[in-house]
Amino acid sequence: MLATTKIAADLAALSAGGVVAWGLLLALAIEIATSVLRFGFGMKATESTAFLAGYTAGLRIHHGYVGVALLLVSFALADPAWRKGALVAGVGLVVSDLAHHFLVLWLLTGHHEFYFRYPKP
Repeated sequence: MLATTKIAADLAALSAGGVVAWGLLLALAIEIATSVLRFGFGMKATESTAFLAGYTAGLRIHHGYVGVALLLVSFALADPAWRKGALVAGVGLVVSDLAHHFLVLWLLTGHHEFYFRYPKP
């Protein structure tokens, strides 16, 4: 069996609890990477991605927004592997974004830094 076929079969076989568990594990991995970039390399999203403001009419696009979109799209996907993969990714992105802003940043910096718009230059 090809590796991609095995992954698809494993995704299709996931229970609701399995989707949540893998989503939370993905959220943890994303949050570790995000925290390393923020606290290890001193990067701030508002500064590092400010060049995108012209393409988004000044709106910040949080990765949690992409996660919400994946959660919504997952309901339209007929293939169980794609549907559950989208659910896992959606849960991971939403949970990691919320945890980063409203748990990690708030505890470590005293502010959530969840901005809807880029600051004016």
